[in-house]
Amino acid sequence: MLTIAFTDGSIRPWEDDEAKRIFWHSSAHLMAEAIEALYPGVKFGVGPAVETGFYYDVDFGGQSISEADLARIEDKMKELAKAGETFERSEVSKADASAYFKKKGDPYKCELIDALEDGTITFYKNGNFTDLCRGPHVKHVSDIKAIKLLTIAGAYWKGDQDREQLTRIYGVTFPKKSMLDEYLQVLEEAKKRDHRKLGKEMELFTFSSRVGLGLPLWLPRGAVMRNVLENFLRKKQGEIGYLPVVTPHIGGKDLYVTSGHYAKYGKDSFQPIHTPQEGEEYLLKPMNCPHHCEIYRSAPRSYRDLPLRFAEFGTVYRYEQSGELHGLTRVRSFTQDDAHLFCRPDQLQEEFEKVIDLILYVFKTLNFDKFIAQVSLRDPENKTKYIGSDENWEKAENAIITAAKHKGLETVVELGEAAFYGPKLDFMVKDAIGRKWQLGTIQVDYNLPERFQLEYTDVDGSKSRPVMIHRAPFGSIERFTAVLLEHTAGHLPVWLSPEQVKILPVSEKYEDYAKKVCDLLLNCEIRASIDSRNETLGKRIREISLLRVPVLLIVGEKEVADGTVSVRKEGVDQGSMTVEEFKDYINRTVAQELAAV
Repeated sequence: MLTIAFTDGSIRPWEDDEAKRIFWHSSAHLMAEAIEALYPGVKFGVGPAVETGFYYDVDFGGQSISEADLARIEDKMKELAKAGETFERSEVSKADASAYFKKKGDPYKCELIDALEDGTITFYKNGNFTDLCRGPHVKHVSDIKAIKLLTIAGAYWKGDQDREQLTRIYGVTFPKKSMLDEYLQVLEEAKKRDHRKLGKEMELFTFSSRVGLGLPLWLPRGAVMRNVLENFLRKKQGEIGYLPVVTPHIGGKDLYVTSGHYAKYGKDSFQPIHTPQEGEEYLLKPMNCPHHCEIYRSAPRSYRDLPLRFAEFGTVYRYEQSGELHGLTRVRSFTQDDAHLFCRPDQLQEEFEKVIDLILYVFKTLNFDKFIAQVSLRDPENKTKYIGSDENWEKAENAIITAAKHKGLETVVELGEAAFYGPKLDFMVKDAIGRKWQLGTIQVDYNLPERFQLEYTDVDGSKSRPVMIHRAPFGSIERFTAVLLEHTAGHLPVWLSPEQVKILPVSEKYEDYAKKVCDLLLNCEIRASIDSRNETLGKRIREISLLRVPVLLIVGEKEVADGTVSVRKEGVDQGSMTVEEFKDYINRTVAQELAAV
């Protein structure tokens, strides 16, 4: 087992997530040391570890830097790592720390120090570079053996577009070269699977600067896929007692003030729309839950009515900075497969576990078989970020922990990752090449029912408060589509493919027969079309492969004479079938895919 020694005296296995985080944060310091040696006078912002690797935000003060310079910085990092440096920790007062960086002329570090509480501050020194840091770090810099700097991007200081723009350099390191080689292979595979590339090739979605950044446009093929995905979940939800609702794309500002969302997320929402006559204020809907609370309030409720499960594919809008937008995974408009369950306290455990079952059904059907359930709790050291009483938080957190344990889920607890109104169970999925994605979430909420004064008449005639469960198995249609495309490399199951069958007549004289076959399939609700372009059969097949149509039917003289079709599924010859046999073949394939659970 590969282990790493750290400055706090610990020795951790490389597979430990905290070991990797410390290793990559140490590597950020090593990169900063190299940059300072090569570009005297630079100033540094922050340099954290990220999920895989690290970055550092740097103010080069007008010095030219491009991706062509990364190899030079890499070489300097390797030279410094081989020099046998160690990380040395020291404690200084806040005043001395501020004086050090003022003398050095680094305003970003001074600003960070000013925001710290008075008291002892820690510095870490590696070679000629000293940084403000809590630590710990790797004990020996020489443990950083394999280094690759990846990209350069722009980043506003503290994420504020009105502040200085710094240069962000991303990198990744490993204690063995073989690990780096393996990671770079994964990166190459990830480029091939990039959902933005696949979305273009498969003609699923596009973006337009005229429509606006982060506002996806679903093309016909993508809209079909999206509808199939939504209908899959609608059907299952209908079977287990969900009721469909529809809410508007805007809501009065007071609605989100009442819910607490405006105070927490107002700056991340599109700002109020003012009506020209009445002076009313509306927001583009940033979330669906306040609307569903109002639907609950629209009629008297009895304990006999509960649980009530309101489901909606609701489109919401959140302002994301342009630099943070990324294909379908980070957008300004997205559709959540949202539902809100209102139940009695004695029903909470059962309802929560039923939602877990639904999410597991979705994952199993779509072959997401590697995941961990993250129990996201509030930060006990900083409760000011959350609303509601300690008693309600304890009840909600215990309900999630108990349900996850009862369902036998592999879990990890993360403090400080709860929503502001309640704890969550987030599902962290590994895709086909080992990357982690957050898909599917369930939240327990005692607070919104209080804020909206939601009630039901209890068995004794008294008024009681329901508990609310928020859930979204997909998370959002946009993000789920992106992850699914990258997980499958665009090779979707037949039931979900925008186009299930493409019919290719060998020449023009077989087009009438192709049309007859196509009409029969369409009448049986099999998604099919004809490609009769004046191109060679080989060229048509190659171009159709970009669309990832799973099944091709070739029709020529023999097929017309025999009343058959020649079937290829994902490039593999399935032989000849009559049209009736092929129809049964497709239906059987779809049934098998959907019967995965």
